[in-house]
Amino acid sequence: MVAMIQSTTMFSSSPKTLQLNFHCSRFIASNQKLFSRGFVQFNSKSWRHSMFVNAKPVLKDGAISIGGKDALTNVPDNVVVTPFTNSSAFVGATSADESARHVFKLGVIRDVRFLSLFRFKLWWMIPRVGNSGRDIPVETQMLLLEVGKGQDSDETSYVVFLPIIDGEFRSSLQGNSSNELEFCVESGDPSIVTSQSLRAVFVNSGNHPFDLIKESMKILEKYKGTFTHRESKQMPGMLDWFGWCTWDAFYQDVNPQGIREGLKSLSEGGTPAKFIIIDDGWQDVSNEFQKEGEPFVEGSQFGGRLLSINENNKFRRASNDAQSDAPSDLKSFVSEIKNTYGLKYVFVWHALMGYWGGLVPDVPGTKKYNPELRYPVQSPGNLANMRDLAMDCMEKYGVGAIDADKAHQFLDDLHKYLVSQGVDGVKVDVQNILETISTGSGGRVSLTKQFQQALEKSISSNFQDNSIICCMGLSTDSIYHSKVSALTRASDDYYPKNPSTQTLHIAAVSYNSIFLGEVVVPDWDMFYSLHEAAEFHAAARAVGGCGVYVSLLKIWNLNKCTGVIGIFNCQGAGSWPCMSNPVQKNVSDELSGLVSPADIEYFDEVSGTQWTGDCAVFSFNSGSLSRVPKDESLSITLKVLKCEVLTVSPIKVYNKNIEFAAIGLLNMYNSGGAVEKVDLLLSDSSNCGIRIKGRGPGRFGAYSSTKPKSCSVNSKSTEEFKYRSEDNLFTATIPSTISNWDITLHY
Repeated sequence: MVAMIQSTTMFSSSPKTLQLNFHCSRFIASNQKLFSRGFVQFNSKSWRHSMFVNAKPVLKDGAISIGGKDALTNVPDNVVVTPFTNSSAFVGATSADESARHVFKLGVIRDVRFLSLFRFKLWWMIPRVGNSGRDIPVETQMLLLEVGKGQDSDETSYVVFLPIIDGEFRSSLQGNSSNELEFCVESGDPSIVTSQSLRAVFVNSGNHPFDLIKESMKILEKYKGTFTHRESKQMPGMLDWFGWCTWDAFYQDVNPQGIREGLKSLSEGGTPAKFIIIDDGWQDVSNEFQKEGEPFVEGSQFGGRLLSINENNKFRRASNDAQSDAPSDLKSFVSEIKNTYGLKYVFVWHALMGYWGGLVPDVPGTKKYNPELRYPVQSPGNLANMRDLAMDCMEKYGVGAIDADKAHQFLDDLHKYLVSQGVDGVKVDVQNILETISTGSGGRVSLTKQFQQALEKSISSNFQDNSIICCMGLSTDSIYHSKVSALTRASDDYYPKNPSTQTLHIAAVSYNSIFLGEVVVPDWDMFYSLHEAAEFHAAARAVGGCGVYVSLLKIWNLNKCTGVIGIFNCQGAGSWPCMSNPVQKNVSDELSGLVSPADIEYFDEVSGTQWTGDCAVFSFNSGSLSRVPKDESLSITLKVLKCEVLTVSPIKVYNKNIEFAAIGLLNMYNSGGAVEKVDLLLSDSSNCGIRIKGRGPGRFGAYSSTKPKSCSVNSKSTEEFKYRSEDNLFTATIPSTISNWDITLHY
């Protein structure tokens, strides 16, 4: 049996040695970022302004120019630009006709490098790069252009286009065969019409892509008032712990005995789970499309509907069935596994509408929520990309949709019941279904707002520390209505049996986080620990954040005292969907590239004033330690589906002659995630002490130009330290009984 992980992680041993999988470890990094030399930013520290002075977008002579540089040419007369800040504006258009859906042309894009994030399925988003309008996919939700030098700056400038919510209409971007950028606005309800959308797209410019996106989202947060930036949200406590999701271990056949065996296996393997998601398969469901005794029809599982908010008979023994292996009820089972296996958090899965097919109408357990059978209708934008089996089946079988006015009552009843059973939180799935069933309900924007408010109100009143994982909700309808939810799945499912998706999964989350990471912590989904790509997935989650393609994918991150770079060879192992020529021919089995400390943006946040300008670079795979000047590089060669993780620590001068850099726990992928603080403890002409504060057991390592005279751990002297003079690597063992430590090196 194997289990699964979700989110940013670090591991105390190689995942190849584990029998089951995991979720998030205690050493989740305090910051996460990235773009070409990195991409994306989950940093709570102060950020630098990237705006150009007087670079306000201007519409003149048929062109939209920003900072003296044309971003769009051949702009139609019906396009309206409304300046907002010194570097930003809203863009919209007018029409002679009223409609529930408009596609407006904005202008021509040619010979400009761009990154777009678009919905290739109803539920999920992936990246696309190109250099002209025809390359921009339908359902693009973020478009980032590299437009060259600014008028008043020698730095490369960037322009971001963010299609947003304008009244009752949701907008998206797309290109056409004439290299024109278009925006589409739609209400999702034929009765909700308009002849104009003047603030459909937010446009902003700057000379630093990460800061530009962060600033743009913070401007929109204040202007719209419908969503909250991630920095202001409460993080769920389960993010700090290693855990297990039952989905790929059991799928819908999850059962109490299987869960017991899985938790036991994790404990016996030395990696006890502190967190579990009991996924799909625990609920009281009826499915008229799966007849007992008849062959299983693929997709029929999505026709199931909820009979009540209670657990099914796998998790609740009938009163007259004393011989059953089922627990007496969900409450007793949750209590049992918490007490037996030391679980801190038990989450359960449910769909936003209760189950995939919603609620069964007119039965005692559901009728007070007024469910009505509706048949989803997808927008032309969704249909232009990839269809999805779940969506196809829900269109065929219908959805027992909860009355929007009863949404809070249903969710509150469900969550109150779960709390009474000892459940600590929920994973809420199938959220984008709302846009397909919004006819007659005020449209997709209004319906999403109602359900999102109902969901977050229920979470806030029933569960501690914002205990919700959102899923299948990557449409901007949901993103721009997320005021409380802090954790969202950022990719399509992990598919253990599909080798072509392994690299794409890592790349998709990395790129998506550029945009999504400003609103939530992106969740990476689970993965197998016993799998040929296990280390690839584990290292990516340990490093966290997002990346940009060169010939290797680099993901970088900042901890409190160090940086970390993950390098991944994603070439040739898979092809992005929705591309006309997706197959890469004759891809080499190995790729080589250069990696530098300069790849880590914002490294000055951890380097400090005592920095020599050189870095200690520790390789997780080889265990080697190198001294590298900040602008120089190391050569890395990797085979397909292989990776390397480098911890980069600034070498600082202490007491005028001791050069030192803390690496962290060498048995962790993101070694520096364990280091909290480094101080000069005492100093005089003959005595110097350096103190390192951190957490977690294992093998601590540091660069030290001189061998210490002695070492103490939590004020107790230890002889268990070593010094490797050939590369200046100091190591000391932190006992497994110590969770927080104070190491002092005496010189």
